[in-house]
Amino acid sequence: MDQFSKDTFVPAGELAAKRKKSRDSLFLIACLSIEGHPGTTEVRVRNLSSGGLMAEYAHPLKIGTGIEVELRGVGRVAGEVAWTTAGRIGISFESPIDPMQARKPVSASATGPRKDKPIKPIL
Repeated sequence: MDQFSKDTFVPAGELAAKRKKSRDSLFLIACLSIEGHPGTTEVRVRNLSSGGLMAEYAHPLKIGTGIEVELRGVGRVAGEVAWTTAGRIGISFESPIDPMQARKPVSASATGPRKDKPIKPIL
């Protein structure tokens, strides 16, 4: 049984403080695939942790609905809707991720200009 089971009282402030330390606030666009719905939808991810995320999503979803989310730097992650409220959803991942991977800069393409050599003007 985990430390936050129904039988254990944890003051709301203490629980929020512990949760806030492990949650990473950011703004990231991700693609969401919802079980039973065709295609994907772009969502704005506002909080990301190893166990889940909070995203802006305008349509109501049932708690427990299966999803897959494509996160930059992380890839496809399976999970389910943990909670929903007006304009936002919480998603719990099936397996933990490294949320710092989503913060890594996107690498430049191999065909793009190199920054270590100046571009010579054509005369």
